[in-house]
Amino acid sequence: MRLFTALWPVEDALRHLDRAVRAVDQEDLAAATGGLRKFRFISPDRWHLTLCFHGDDADLQATTEQVESRVAALPGVSAPRLRLAGAGTFRGVLWIGVQPAEEADETALRQLVGAAGGDARGYEAHLTIARWLGGRLDRARLTGLFADYAGPWWEPEHLSVMSSELRRGGPIYRTVHRVAPPRRASG
Repeated sequence: MRLFTALWPVEDALRHLDRAVRAVDQEDLAAATGGLRKFRFISPDRWHLTLCFHGDDADLQATTEQVESRVAALPGVSAPRLRLAGAGTFRGVLWIGVQPAEEADETALRQLVGAAGGDARGYEAHLTIARWLGGRLDRARLTGLFADYAGPWWEPEHLSVMSSELRRGGPIYRTVHRVAPPRRASG
């Protein structure tokens, strides 16, 4: 089964980003994406932070048990406080960055990546909002559309082990298991 573990931003954070995407001036967008083939925004219901891709043939039970036990074993970690901010690109991908509130939140996020099975040291937290198939990229112009973006602060409610079924219209994601991250002590 094709599986990955992800953090899903809370609804307020997703709505805020969706409003920012919809507010982009269409002429600026056309100028920034004119050299790209099949540029398309991804539906907000697919916006997530992948912590670890487990593979195309991952074992569901082994993966969920491993994520559950690793998260439970995290020493003194609480859910990180994060916000979506800034923008960047990878090959064929426009993403919004993820900014931790403090150094402890950066550490907590990296520990969750490790608990999910990902490479905590090489992890670059991001949320993909658009894709394209190729063409001539004007990186500064495209990322400039969201360079000043900063969303509201949020804490993940859970880590989700997701199945991903590849289809012609895009992948279908299904939550197959949730793991609650450690919570901050109130006080």
